Amino acid sequence: MQLKSFLTVATCSISVMLSACNNEGSSSVTQNNQDEKLKLQPIVIQGALPVESEQMASKLDQVSTETIGGWKFWKGTYQGYPVIISKTRMGMSNSAAATAIAIERYKPIAIINQGTSGGHDPKLNVYDIVLGKYATNIGAFKTPSKPVGAGSDALQWHEAFDVLPADETDPEPIAIRKFEADPALLAAAHQVQPLYKQGKVIEGTIGSADVWNNELDRIQFFYQNYGTSVEEMEAASVAQIASQFNVPFLGIRVVSNNITNGGAYDGATGEACQEFVLNVATAYMKQRLKTN
Repeated sequence: MQLKSFLTVATCSISVMLSACNNEGSSSVTQNNQDEKLKLQPIVIQGALPVESEQMASKLDQVSTETIGGWKFWKGTYQGYPVIISKTRMGMSNSAAATAIAIERYKPIAIINQGTSGGHDPKLNVYDIVLGKYATNIGAFKTPSKPVGAGSDALQWHEAFDVLPADETDPEPIAIRKFEADPALLAAAHQVQPLYKQGKVIEGTIGSADVWNNELDRIQFFYQNYGTSVEEMEAASVAQIASQFNVPFLGIRVVSNNITNGGAYDGATGEACQEFVLNVATAYMKQRLKTN
């Protein structure tokens, strides 16, 4: 073999060996990163209905399902991070029960409750997203005393009833209870905010109750007195349970309709919100991985 040919072959052999070593090293780093991600406790993302949960569940890898009572949970990974999608079903009791089950069974690192909502703020349009700086129960009241025949006027129900008072010896704890979002979850949501193109993303207050309000005067009452941006039926009860277990919580709601400004219902908003929330969860888990 000529010297030039020998050098060419040798150089190629060394290049192949170095490439193989580099690929092996890269593969090792990737596996290590994956192993580190899986050391995190899972994040739980909740949606009440199929339109608010099944799209997220379909994006999980290595997915398995578990049904406990009437509540369904999908367990898997998303971009390598452990994620549990929880279909809570509608309403305050359902979502509270699903939250307690998830916390006890899966020991989550955090909980995000998300889904569709009706607008209270006339400045919000369909597809806008509200990051719940606060979540509050708009269905707990002490009504004024009235005799038989005096009628009932919900606009006179000014005394909000706190179902989680600091002093439980007080039989009439009158106060508007607001559950504040976890700062790190809120920061993660703002971090991925530029990725959302279907509408604007703002901080606000999510109002929750087992009521579907269509009376504009009543909606305006909550907007003015409670500072509500939107209403739905789950976030405040989830926040209440999460606070008692000291689990970080954030509510995220997309405006699916807004009768205060004529915004008609659009079911596709549920899918848009799920996509945004998966980005929030990934950003949050990435940050937790760095701090662990």
